[in-house]
Amino acid sequence: MTTPFDISARYVDELVALSPTFATALGVAGHDARWDDLSPDGEAAKAALAEHVIADLAPHFEHPDPNQRLAAQVVSEYAAHIADAHQNLDHLRALAHTESPFQVFREIFEFVDHTDPEAATDAARRLEIVGAPLGGYQQTLAEGLELGEIVARRQVESVLAQIERLIGPRSAWHLLEQDSPIPVEMSQAINVAKREIAEFGAFLSERYLPNAPAEDGVGREPYRRAARAFLGIEIDPDELYEWGWQEIDRLLGEMRSVAASIDPSLDLQGVILRLETDQSLAVDSPDELVRFVDARQHQAIDELDGSHFDLAEEYRDVTVAIAPPGGALGAYYRQPSEDFTRPGGIYYSIGDQRTFPLYQEVSTAYHEGFPGHHLQIATAMAARERLSRAQRVLIWYSGYGEGWALYVERLMHELGYFERPEWVFGMLASHIFRAARVVTDIGLHLGYPIPAGSPLFAGEPWDFDRAVRFMTEIGLQPPDYAESEVIRYLGWPGQAISYKIGEREILRLRESERMRLGERFDLKDFHARVLGSGEMGLGLLGRVVAGEFDS
Repeated sequence: MTTPFDISARYVDELVALSPTFATALGVAGHDARWDDLSPDGEAAKAALAEHVIADLAPHFEHPDPNQRLAAQVVSEYAAHIADAHQNLDHLRALAHTESPFQVFREIFEFVDHTDPEAATDAARRLEIVGAPLGGYQQTLAEGLELGEIVARRQVESVLAQIERLIGPRSAWHLLEQDSPIPVEMSQAINVAKREIAEFGAFLSERYLPNAPAEDGVGREPYRRAARAFLGIEIDPDELYEWGWQEIDRLLGEMRSVAASIDPSLDLQGVILRLETDQSLAVDSPDELVRFVDARQHQAIDELDGSHFDLAEEYRDVTVAIAPPGGALGAYYRQPSEDFTRPGGIYYSIGDQRTFPLYQEVSTAYHEGFPGHHLQIATAMAARERLSRAQRVLIWYSGYGEGWALYVERLMHELGYFERPEWVFGMLASHIFRAARVVTDIGLHLGYPIPAGSPLFAGEPWDFDRAVRFMTEIGLQPPDYAESEVIRYLGWPGQAISYKIGEREILRLRESERMRLGERFDLKDFHARVLGSGEMGLGLLGRVVAGEFDS
């Protein structure tokens, strides 16, 4: 009899066939010279596959095996979001500052070992035929243009700027030429790809951009639908907007208290200036940043393995590296290959920055690596006996994933890993950044006014410039990063709130279990339960923690 695990495995296999770039990200061999079909027909095929999976899993929601039963519900819910997005024509508007099909044309080569002859040959072949997927992508966007499903001007302009970098002399693609065993072939392939990308850019600038609306916000119902896909729960934007402001007020109070312990002679802004400029609290090169973060990761793994988490040997290794140029600024995690031959890693997209204040880097290291995304993702990927393949390698919910990563920043403070007040201040800065995201994202997309009690722009309407300044002064981000962030929020509605909402839900579940179990509550067991069932929506996570799938 076919089981949910069988259906899940088949779903991943069929998705790999439809999406060779997904195969490359997973480390599945044999697809690295191919591209996805981004045409309207290609997008319809992925939606149809999701619909088939939903139908196949429906009879298994009451499966007697709890692992199979959970797989049926988790995979079906995820596939439903894919089908719903296509039904609502999201693919016709899939052009954005970050996390849209365009970014794949640059980012997929980060998975390539350009010094390996076979991998380099595949990369060159993929570059040479980039015109096919770009042509299909252009067809999809052109269909959206005809139907009036067009993204905002700001997103188009951002992609055009990314195209300029990709076709320029500092293109991220040129990294493929370094130490390449096929330098001539690679150079020729890059030139072909640059011409194809330039033609796509001409379509955007000449046909698409003139029709793109200036209005950035998507409105209430599209926003709620997008947030549901990221969180796996329904949201009340009014309640979350009010709560976000309360969080900002609470965190500002905590930051002032910690700031006083750093230097009582300075106000909050003075302490921030000191932390940003004190050379004794900074490193002066990307290599030093990598060494600092790597040391924190090794310490945490060595000390917490066995006492608070149980790690398998196959994922004790975490890479720390500088990302290729050209992407949105910030740190991110890249998951290991499915067989763990390529380890998971933290990557820093740094732009032109060469000096790095460290006060926020401790919490970032724990968020992106161990015990944040790395522990969470690798734990699921290694659970081959308990989790279906889709749960292990495919499914991702920002509410669960980013919620866990933000939660462990707080957890590491509770466990004593922010041993200096500067590191505590950095952790609080990370949290107020995510709280500022909540009010900025909701406020921009739904047109809410800035409340009278706001520390900045009280009583005024949200707009792009105010949002950038708010993320700079309250979110504590550098101006260029704050601008990149706000453009990201406007092109990715509902995702920015998932960090704080996910953290809030995990904390709520922890407190609920503590109250229910009393002296029997064990923090390590709680974490094992949260992590042990892989990625899922927050609604399903609550049911897992409550024991619904124990038997």
